[in-house]
Amino acid sequence: MRRRAFWALVALVTAAMVGVVAVRLRALLVPAPLVLAHAEPGCDVRAGPCTAGFAGGGEVTLDVEPRGIPVTRPLVLRVAIRGLEVSAVAVDFAGIDMNMGYNRPSLAPVGSGAYRGGGMLPTCVRARMLWEARVLLTTPRGLFAAPFRFETDQSGRHGD
Repeated sequence: MRRRAFWALVALVTAAMVGVVAVRLRALLVPAPLVLAHAEPGCDVRAGPCTAGFAGGGEVTLDVEPRGIPVTRPLVLRVAIRGLEVSAVAVDFAGIDMNMGYNRPSLAPVGSGAYRGGGMLPTCVRARMLWEARVLLTTPRGLFAAPFRFETDQSGRHGD
């Protein structure tokens, strides 16, 4: 009986430690942005580049190819930055109503304010899925984020 209680206590302490580590790591994996941009109304990043502006100045443009943003196919991600000093750029893909795991490719600088990289969306059990591509900009003032929402449709149509 004592042995069973001992192992139950070990399991409880281990679970508590894993929980504390998970909470601490979440802040690293999902940092809270200091400034959030607002995308231009009606822009559909599946159809072409979309731009979002920050209230204090500066803007970011996201372009994803191939058009339509298909799942399980390589994507080319292009980001253009204007009016901001940026040291790193990443695009965080997240399911809006379903956790699709960590999917945050980093982009490499390719010119003045231009960044490029690759990514891929995983397949989902649902035919239609609502996503957010959040462009994360590391700046001297902190983390800036520009969210762009879109829908994938594995039935061959695009959602509206």
